[in-house]
Amino acid sequence: MSDCIFCEIVAGRAPAHRVLEDENTMAFLDIAPATAGHTLVVPRGHARNLWEISEDSHAHVARMVHRVGALLRAALAPDGMSVTHATGEAAGQEVFHFHAHVVPRWKGDELRVMWNPRRASHQELEKVVERIAAVR
Repeated sequence: MSDCIFCEIVAGRAPAHRVLEDENTMAFLDIAPATAGHTLVVPRGHARNLWEISEDSHAHVARMVHRVGALLRAALAPDGMSVTHATGEAAGQEVFHFHAHVVPRWKGDELRVMWNPRRASHQELEKVVERIAAVR
C-alpha cells in the first residue's frame, strides 16, 4: 500500500533505523520514542490491525517481539520491558498497519501505565464470560 508509511519502510522506499528483520517481519526504531530503544515490529505484509492480521502473521510478529526484547535487554540493560499494541482509533492506533511496540523501561522513567486497575466483581466478570460464550 503506497499510502502506508510502514509498507513504504518495509519496501525500502522510506527511511528507518532498522533493528532486526527476517522474511516475515521487520523491527525498526520508533521516530517518536517513549524511551531509548523503543522499537516497532511490523509484518511485511499489510494488515490494518489485530482484526485483519492472520494468525500466522501475528505469530511471526510475536516471535520477532521476543527476539527484539532480548536484543534490547542485552544492549540497553533496562529494568523492564513493555510490549503494547493498539487496534483502532479508540485504542490510540495512529498508523493503520499492524505493529507492536517494544519499549525498554527503567525505574523512574515516568511513563504511565495504560490503566488504573480496579478489581471487578464476580458478577461483572460473569456477564463478560456469558457474552463471549454466546459468540463462540
